[in-house]
Amino acid sequence: MKVDGRPMRPLWPAPQRDAVFVIDQRALPHGLQVERLATVAEVHTAIRDMWVRGAPLIGATAAYGLALRLARDAGDGAMEDAAALLRQARPTAVNLAWALDRMLRRLRPLPVAARAADAWDEADAIAEDDVTTNAAIGRHGLPLLQAIAARRPGPVQVLTHCNAGWLATVDWGTATSPIYQAHAAGLPLHVWIDETRPRNQGASLTAWELGQAGVPHTLVADNAGGHLMQRGQVDIVIVGCDRVTARGDVCNKIGTYLKALAARDNGVPFYVAMPTSTLDLALHDGLAEVPIEERSPREVTHVAGRDAAGAVVEVLLTAEGTTAANPAFDVTPARLVSGLVTEHGVVASEQGALRRLMEPRS
Repeated sequence: MKVDGRPMRPLWPAPQRDAVFVIDQRALPHGLQVERLATVAEVHTAIRDMWVRGAPLIGATAAYGLALRLARDAGDGAMEDAAALLRQARPTAVNLAWALDRMLRRLRPLPVAARAADAWDEADAIAEDDVTTNAAIGRHGLPLLQAIAARRPGPVQVLTHCNAGWLATVDWGTATSPIYQAHAAGLPLHVWIDETRPRNQGASLTAWELGQAGVPHTLVADNAGGHLMQRGQVDIVIVGCDRVTARGDVCNKIGTYLKALAARDNGVPFYVAMPTSTLDLALHDGLAEVPIEERSPREVTHVAGRDAAGAVVEVLLTAEGTTAANPAFDVTPARLVSGLVTEHGVVASEQGALRRLMEPRS
């Protein structure tokens, strides 16, 4: 995608294969800040502290983190320790473990001397595969928007939650990929963006992304979505996901479940953009089995923004000493999901369809 008209990704490797560059998403939308990560410890910090976030991007970043460690020490102990460190940086998004497992499957059988180069090659492959996957999600999701446009005049009204855009992936995004492809095809559309408290990824990231791309959009408070649906102002909800279980339960940013309930009550289709790397067939019951990350209460009690002088400052929202809880994700039961938009097509959010989806392809 583009920033100020120039192609850019949120993650790219240094040509010398000694570092990886990332957009520090904590600075957006008020500044574009790029950080150079040269060690596995720096990559761990970037993932843990959400310099990078979004399930696919976390996975690709972790892959490069492992490659950076192996450039210094490719022995079994160093490799396994680095993978373990990266794995515990964020507990909910399954792509983190998926990417590390893919790296280890390739690297473990190799002689130590061959691992460093192969680790970098595999990290590159994971990143490029993500771009291909997300472009395919957009192609398969585009007909959903075209079908709505064919039924009635006016722009297609899409509601999305959090940021499942190119900032959450290596490029294109998941939930935004059909939106970007529809916009490029000249399809009239408008996107309602949930602010997505408490970290405001919708307000800070999705709105910035869509503005850069010229996609018409409006930011709304998280609690406005049901009201918009009741008034017929939402044609379709498209969200991303951090983990999908074998029976189709969807774990995504906190607040997603409430949007799914409102969509069901108002007859609005609720779709989830899901790269198959986010499918976790080892888990069945999302509510009981998916680990839900609990983040710092400070994210709830404080908020950052730009003051009149242009400086970014953090301010306290609550009375001093207020206790806060901060679950970062919730689980939407499969019964509320209209379909999963994958790189292989749109599939039902149910166990049989998901197992068929993962069968070997000729």
